[in-house]
Amino acid sequence: MSTNNTSNNAFNRTILEELLKKRFFYAPAFQAYGGVAGLYDYGPPGCALQANILDLWRRHFVLEEDMLEVDCTIITPSDVLKTSGHVEKFADWMVKDLKTGEIFRADHLVEAVLEARLEGDRQARASESDVIAAVTKDADGKSSEQDKKRKKKGKVQAVKLGDSVKAEYEEILAKIDNYTGPELGELMRKHEIKNPETGSDLTEPVEFNLMFESNIGPTGALKGYLRPETAQGQFLNFKKLLEFNNDKMPFASASIGRSFRNEISPRSGLLRVREFVMAEIEHFVDPLKKDHPRFNEVKDTKLRLLSQSIQAEGKTQPIELSIGDAIDQKIVDNKTLGYFLARIHLFLIKLGINPLRLRFRQHMPNEMAHYACDCWDAEIQSSYGWIECVGCADRSAYDLTVHSIRTKEKLVVRETLPTPQVYEKTILDINQKIFGPKLRQNAKIVEEYLTSLDEQQLESLKEDLEKGNGKTTVPGTNGEGYEVSTEFLTIKRQTFAEHVREYTPNVIEPSFGIGRILYSLIEHVYWMREGSEQRAVLSFPARVSPFKCLLVPLSHHPTFTDLIQDMTTRLRKLSIPIKIDDSSNSIGRRYSRNDELGTPFAITIDFQSVKEGTVTLRERDTTKQIREKAKAIFRFLLSSYLTAAFYNIDTILVILKDLVEENITWETVISRYPEFTQQELD
Repeated sequence: MSTNNTSNNAFNRTILEELLKKRFFYAPAFQAYGGVAGLYDYGPPGCALQANILDLWRRHFVLEEDMLEVDCTIITPSDVLKTSGHVEKFADWMVKDLKTGEIFRADHLVEAVLEARLEGDRQARASESDVIAAVTKDADGKSSEQDKKRKKKGKVQAVKLGDSVKAEYEEILAKIDNYTGPELGELMRKHEIKNPETGSDLTEPVEFNLMFESNIGPTGALKGYLRPETAQGQFLNFKKLLEFNNDKMPFASASIGRSFRNEISPRSGLLRVREFVMAEIEHFVDPLKKDHPRFNEVKDTKLRLLSQSIQAEGKTQPIELSIGDAIDQKIVDNKTLGYFLARIHLFLIKLGINPLRLRFRQHMPNEMAHYACDCWDAEIQSSYGWIECVGCADRSAYDLTVHSIRTKEKLVVRETLPTPQVYEKTILDINQKIFGPKLRQNAKIVEEYLTSLDEQQLESLKEDLEKGNGKTTVPGTNGEGYEVSTEFLTIKRQTFAEHVREYTPNVIEPSFGIGRILYSLIEHVYWMREGSEQRAVLSFPARVSPFKCLLVPLSHHPTFTDLIQDMTTRLRKLSIPIKIDDSSNSIGRRYSRNDELGTPFAITIDFQSVKEGTVTLRERDTTKQIREKAKAIFRFLLSSYLTAAFYNIDTILVILKDLVEENITWETVISRYPEFTQQELD
């Protein structure tokens, strides 16, 4: 399939976005009421494209990996998200214009302003006179979308920067995801970053929680949130999933559904929205055995990796390594994490993402999510820059542990050991007959403190008791001090024989932002066909294109009616999504209109079709056609009817079915059948 590099024309996002809205891939929601930033509706081709992406995702992950799919509720009680850490930590840093009250996300503002200054430096170095006119005009004399963005956000001016300043800006941009709020504030002061539109001063960065708050029930007593991710429902169903999987480890659950984030300033189309579809996987694994049984299948898959060490040097150029080498060199932490990075890569390439515009960036320490011990983002390059579209995190045992502590329900795996494991452990033994009467009403809070101590803390308490002649003071859970003694508690080493190992699984989580992937894919497959007039083409792979085949009758002549109905019925029985264009436009115009929808194939019915039972089959990217029989006895033969032996039965339909399911390529078809050279002109 062709991509947008087929054309010599510079990419113009404005033209693409106008096309997507015209063909109703998507549109701003509630537009009649002025719209709401960050909310979009998908039209018929957008819905079909999203459904096909999700279908491929299910096939690639859920079916191929034997995952357990669940569908959990969107409204989530506050206690769940307090336990997970989202209420406290799920936030971005924002700043406000002191005069206008306009809100900006701090890191995005710093990024936009510094990029604009670097662009001004490039312009100044390119030319000393009439720089803005020369650089910011495209072939038609119109300002490009990128330059409009820079002018709006960063006020591009052709000013040459000193080499040290330029290097400092580039280093800041390479590390932009690693700065804390106070550090962003310091950068804004140091580099005099203000509102690019007004020049007004801005507040210091403050945290803003991104969750939508709600109330459950008529009284409002039970506080809730719209979920910011689908993961928590999977964690809370862990015991049921483990039981469903016959207590076998490792295993993975999966979920597809809507999530919500109250973005500070959603200004990048489908890439930063407040309501979106996520597809998430939670792969539960033994923390002592993070190998993956299928790792050897992907170990030679090469990825473009932007590690922490490269970013720390202020660089943004990734290195290309096989995932096997990345594991051996300790760049990626473990084989299960590496396995999913490779599988994510293969999925995105299968969708139609350009591999040269795909990289995996490792999170810097300060940007690492509160639950993660290692995390990589699959970033896709578009006209908006490098955008995170998939996150793949090793969440360790964080989620299951905190939910288990909060609910007092064990979320663990019990594994019968082939031979008992003998070990020593420091334990606390409390003589309740004396402990209770001695401490009276304070017994519970002191016992809760004592039973929370780990082995090292118990050994330290034992030393304090020995130094204090069998007595010492400990805090209760209320923070006050209470005297305890060896009279009613004993700390000792004891030997245990463990026949069943009990452990909390670690979790590897690939998390997919479907809307971001969808938009990035559209940019990657978009190009302009050269000719008497430029025409847009979306070269989706057949498996994800919204419609698979265009059915084009030459005219409204009544002799075509029965054949059109017959072809429509048989195509639908083959589960091939079609679109019929029986408008009065020319054949070429109708082809072109559906190239804009990304429809890969077209069947044309003409007078020769009625006489001979032949039709033409056209391919979108090459515009080449073949003509073969279509009106013959048809029957379903499961997968066998797709083989070459049955090409004499409904030739065109069999070829089309094979092409749609990507069992053969158009190049193979052209090599087997003579090319037909009519019916493409306007």
